[in-house]
This record gives sequence, structure tokens and C-alpha cells, in this order.
Amino acid sequence: MSGHSKWATIKRAKGAADAKRGKIFSVLSKDLTLAARDGGGDPNFNPRLRTVIAKAKAANMPADNVDRAIKKGTGELPGVTYEELLYEGYGAGGVGIIVEITTDNKNRSASEVRSTMSKNGGNLAGVGAVAFQFDRKGQFIIDAKQSDEETLMDIVLEAGAEDIKNEGDHFEVVCPMSEYDAVSQALSDKEIETESSELAYIPNILVPIQDKDTARKVLHLIEKLDDLEDVKAVHHNMELTDDLLGDEDA
Repeated sequence: MSGHSKWATIKRAKGAADAKRGKIFSVLSKDLTLAARDGGGDPNFNPRLRTVIAKAKAANMPADNVDRAIKKGTGELPGVTYEELLYEGYGAGGVGIIVEITTDNKNRSASEVRSTMSKNGGNLAGVGAVAFQFDRKGQFIIDAKQSDEETLMDIVLEAGAEDIKNEGDHFEVVCPMSEYDAVSQALSDKEIETESSELAYIPNILVPIQDKDTARKVLHLIEKLDDLEDVKAVHHNMELTDDLLGDEDA
């Protein structure tokens, strides 16, 4: 888990970059539409929608955009039909990579992911070739200023979380998929804001990377994949050593 926790630190910085280029609004809009399509437009009866709305507010997404995305999902406004897809592959050093896609054109998405992989030192793999190296879990990143560890632990464990890690300036909370909505609601009830919350693919097998060149190749591939319009999230099982992490954060 140490490698994943270190990666959470990189993701926090990357999240800020995503917000600057506006991609986060596109991702949230699709998530809102899918949540409303699958569970209805009332957040009081749709936990997934409630969680995405909270993310949208945290990202300062305009209320009109949120409302429009929800209405596209419920059919009150015309909209495209989105599919959620998963691609698996490998980066440099045998690092496993999972790419989450939300798209209205799966042929376009497949072509873009395949091309990006091949041009940046990666390759696509068959279904299940990489996924077994990951567990699907709820993950919350919370700034340490939001709560002390003991209080946060009491809140999330009672709500169904299975692990909490103190990473210095932030906490990482992990829970089973089935408890994601309950933990999210418990944090909201206590007015504890999250820097990020998602159903993530958390590695159960880590691939240690000890040289800068390989680490940079993997991080470059991840960034290129994440830049694709249809990509919702990119997960990997690279474990960086502390000195390499320091270099990448610099």
C-alpha cells in the first residue's frame, strides 16, 4: 500500500493541474449524467448522484452546468449516450495500468488509448490481464487540517471504512465499494470536505521502480493517457522509492 499512498500524493498535485485545464468539469458532467440516468435525478434518493454533486461543488462547477448534466441523464434535456469502459495495459518496467473511460464513441476511445499507449512506451493487454493486480475500493483523500486523526478514524470506521492512513499533510481513507456512499455521507454530515473521493483501483501487487528513467516514462504515459478527452481516471501499481518521489515532486 505504501506505493499507492505515495501515488495519492502525486495525484493531489495532479488534481490541481486537471482543474486548471478544465477537464475536471467534463469528467464531472459525464458522471452526473450517468448517475442521474442510472438512479434518478433526486440526490436524496440517489447516493451516487449526491456524491458527484458534492464533488462538483468542491470543484466550483457552475450550478447551471450541474443541473444541465443531471437533466441530460434523466431525459429532461437531450444528450448523448455514454458508456463506461475499462482498458488494461502495461507501462515501462512491467507496471500495470488501468484506464477508466466514459465515452459516447467507444471506437474513438479504443483508438486513442491504443495509440497513446504505443507512442509512449506502453501496450494494451487483454481483459483481466492486469485487473487481478488491483482491488476496487472507495478512496478518500482528506486534508489533515480538516480533522484530527482520532476523530476522523471514529467517523469513517463507524461508517464502514476498513483503513485510514496518516500521510502527514493528508489522510487516506479506504473502504469497500459497498460502503462508499455511507462513508461519503458520514464525512458530509460532519462537514469534513475531501480533496478527492472515488471508487479507485487500488493495487494489491506493487511493481517497485528504482530508476528515474523508468519512473519518468511511466508518469509520462499516465499523463498522456489522462489528457485524453474520454479518460475518467488512470490507475497503476508502480511503487516509487522515496528519493524518486522527491524528484518527481520537485
